[in-house]
Formats: sequence, C-alpha cells, structure tokens
Amino acid sequence: MAMKLVKKTAEYSIYQRGDNRYAVKDVGRNAVNGDEKTRILIAEELIKATLPAAPAIEEAPEADTASEDVAAEEATAEESPAEEAVEAEAPAEEPAEETEK
Repeated sequence: MAMKLVKKTAEYSIYQRGDNRYAVKDVGRNAVNGDEKTRILIAEELIKATLPAAPAIEEAPEADTASEDVAAEEATAEESPAEEAVEAEAPAEEPAEETEK
C-alpha cells in the first residue's frame, strides 16, 4: 500500500505508511530518522512519547572549579617526570641487522 501524505510543511513532509507508522522526509526527499523524527512527530501531535532527557550539566561555583583545575594540573605535573624517567632508562630499540659470515 502506498504512503499517504499526512502533513507538509516548508521543512518536511510527514507520511503515514501502510502499517500505520510514520515516515518523515525533508525538503530534499531524504528520510529523517532518530531523535529529530521523534521531535517532529511529537510537535505535530501525531505520536505521544517522552523526549530523551538532555544531559544534566552540574555547574559548580567557579572557586571549586579553579581548585579542581589546579589539582588536575599538579597531578599531571607529577606524572610527567616519572614517565620521562622510564623512557630515559629503557634502551631504544635498534633494528636487528646482524649478518653472519
């Protein structure tokens, strides 16, 4: 069965498929999928669903952030000399070009 045009806007067209699900196509006739399709169908009140929650960003006071940055820099500074010392102690690999005559 062919898809029936349900709604057409300047940005997209919404079709109802033979199995009663919806297809959304953009202006270039490309399929719209995923969260964007869900948001369009919810906005047009064709489906009822909850949108995925936006990731919660906890904003700490700037004083706490500054102290965390300093602590992170100190930890990085402590690790760097140790890594350099290990690299200095380990001999560099040389190509195995031994010829037996």
